[in-house]
Parts: sequence; C-alpha cells; structure tokens
Amino acid sequence: MKDVVRSLVDRADTDQPRPLLEHLEDLRKCVWRGLLVWMLCVLAVGPFCPQVLAWLQAPLALTGRDPRQLITVLSVDAGITFVFQTMLWGGTILSLPLLLFFLSRFVFPGLRPAERRWVVGVLLTAGAFFVAGVATCYRYVVPLGLEALLAVNRWLGVQVGPLRLDDYATIVFQMVLAFGLAFELPLLLVILGWLGVVSAHFLRAKRRHAIVINFVIAMLLTPPDAVSMLLMGVPLCLIYELCILLIRARELMRTQRAVAQAR
Repeated sequence: MKDVVRSLVDRADTDQPRPLLEHLEDLRKCVWRGLLVWMLCVLAVGPFCPQVLAWLQAPLALTGRDPRQLITVLSVDAGITFVFQTMLWGGTILSLPLLLFFLSRFVFPGLRPAERRWVVGVLLTAGAFFVAGVATCYRYVVPLGLEALLAVNRWLGVQVGPLRLDDYATIVFQMVLAFGLAFELPLLLVILGWLGVVSAHFLRAKRRHAIVINFVIAMLLTPPDAVSMLLMGVPLCLIYELCILLIRARELMRTQRAVAQAR
C-alpha cells in the first residue's frame, strides 16, 4: 500500500506539459480501463452469490429467527434476478477502489506533491468511513430495524408472511450503502473546513441545525422506525463534533504558522 501511495504521489514529478489531445487520449484510456475493471468485477462476484445470500440472511438470524422460514421466492426467475442484482451491486463496490486509482493517475499530474498527498489521504479516509458505515449498519442497524418492524406487527396482531427474496435483498443493500454514503458527509465538512470555506465557529453556531439535518437524513435513509433512525443519527452527530475538533485543530495550526512567519 505504501508503494502504491508513493507511486501516485511521485508519478507526476517527471511529467511535462503535454498537448490537449494527449490528455484526451489519457482520459479515453482511463474510461476504458474503468469499464473493463467494472465488468471484470461484476463477473467475479457471480460465483459468490450463495455466500452473499448467506451474508444477507445473517441479520435475520441475529433476531432469533430462521431465515429459511422468513425468506421465500414467488416466481421461478427470482433466483436469477437476485444473481444479477448481486453482481451489479457487488461489482460496483468491488471495482470502486480501482476506479479511484485510475482517476487519480489521470488527475495527479496536474497537482503539486503536497496536494497529491492530501488527496490520497482524503481517499483513504473516505474508504475507512464508508467501511465503518457499512459495518455499523450490517451488524447493528439491520437486525434491530428488522426486529423493530416485526415487533410492531406483533403489537398490531398481524401475522408476518414470508419475505420476498428480491425485496429483502434490495432493503439490505440499500441500507448498508446508505449508511456507507451517509458516513461520507462529515468528511465533506472536514474538506470544506481545511479549504477555509467553513470554520469551526460556524459549525458550532449551526450545531442545532446540523442535528436536525442529521436526523432527517437518518429518517429518509433508514426503515420507518425510531431505532434505525437513532442508530444512524447519533453516530452522525458524534462525527459532526469530531469534524469541528479537526477543523479547529487545522485553524490553530494555520494561526501558529502565520505567527511564526510574522516573526
């Protein structure tokens, strides 16, 4: 990993200004490589569809129920629909790091070494936040959300029938990806803060608005129950506070650097 990062950061040091047509040719190669990698990743996910199905069923098992009794198919083509659905979702996620790598190799020659290191750090941090959001959703939100929904049905005295495989897979895929993307929002704040667009004082002054926005996002991206909304909203609020601390630390570093230069 260190060698890859170093190659990305140092690659543009030997690059010379080139004509526009050469840049367009590089862009064409970048796009074709991205499409090829995406197609290969989509095909690579296909043989692992049974394992993906077991992975999707695990949250149901955490609720104390047998997934084989709660998940069913209503048509003969449900299995192939699930396979294509899994290949598209899984291939896109699997190819994303390589797509970002190709994009970085195209963009980095136009950046300074310090800017390249900063971009690499942002990409790695974004990946870590995405994984944290997906893991949090899969381990805690999906089981608790399903249990809350089933509990409401029990309270109403409604018998829950078998869940359709395609509907259940869509719900789980959308939830885990929504959590992963939602955990990217605080990183955007840090980037804006480090660029000087927003300040720590501004974010503290807008804390109440941010809390409302975080819970509105949680309400829109999670199932319609309070448990799921809290499990997304509370971490987002905590990460918002962490963003304020990081931006404030950056501001203090800038102030100290300006004072040192003035001396």
